[in-house]
Amino acid sequence: MQIATWNVNSLSVRLPQVLDWLAANPVDALGLQELKLVDEKFPHEALQEAGYHAVSFGQKTYNGVAILSRTPARDVVRNIPGHGDEQARVIAATLDTPAGPLRLVNAYFVNGQAPGTDKFTYKMGWLQALHDWLRAEMAQHPRLALVGDFNVAPEDRDSFDPVGLAGTIHHTQEERAHFQALLQLGLTDAFRLFEQPDKSFSWWDYRMLGFQKNRGLRIDHILVSQALRPYVTACHVDRAPRKNKQPSDHTPVVATLAL
Repeated sequence: MQIATWNVNSLSVRLPQVLDWLAANPVDALGLQELKLVDEKFPHEALQEAGYHAVSFGQKTYNGVAILSRTPARDVVRNIPGHGDEQARVIAATLDTPAGPLRLVNAYFVNGQAPGTDKFTYKMGWLQALHDWLRAEMAQHPRLALVGDFNVAPEDRDSFDPVGLAGTIHHTQEERAHFQALLQLGLTDAFRLFEQPDKSFSWWDYRMLGFQKNRGLRIDHILVSQALRPYVTACHVDRAPRKNKQPSDHTPVVATLAL
């Protein structure tokens, strides 16, 4: 089984690229972030023709998340229960696999803008709420994967300039502490289970030839629970879509599980 995550930075713009990628990479489940469209405009028909069911949680202009899957999703939850939030950032669903149910949580983490701002305070509160809810989700669903655009570079090796960017957004001690708190819940960074090339990133700025110069960050992640960890056989960043014409600034991350 393969699960993937991809911040597409507007599904209405990038739908042809998503369909092309799925045709070439027929993953079993894909979490999308930054849909930037309302649910009424979600392209269910095009995705059904490609062989995928979909559940979405959209919003006009900003944010928005969806789960595409080969089998229908059930027990869908939108946003963090009990955490009042007008932004569409989280969708969770159970997928039935031959080896049993898998709980997939797909999240578009808060960017946070900069330390000391109201948006950074919002990010800290959102991260704590996510942590508290995931603890309960993992107790109920031992086979759980958390995927998405985390907007956190967990370690210095996940940044093209860890010294120059130290303390800036995505690199702060506070953000990294929250990432570590997710690992302490019993989640594992699937990408780091394997030897990876140096300077492996999943996001590059559109400006200043960011992709061409590999001035990127690894901020898109797949975390797996202890029950899933033994089944993870590979995890990689697929850089190819970032070479498309009018690409997203993010590219997919894919994990393979022997389920």
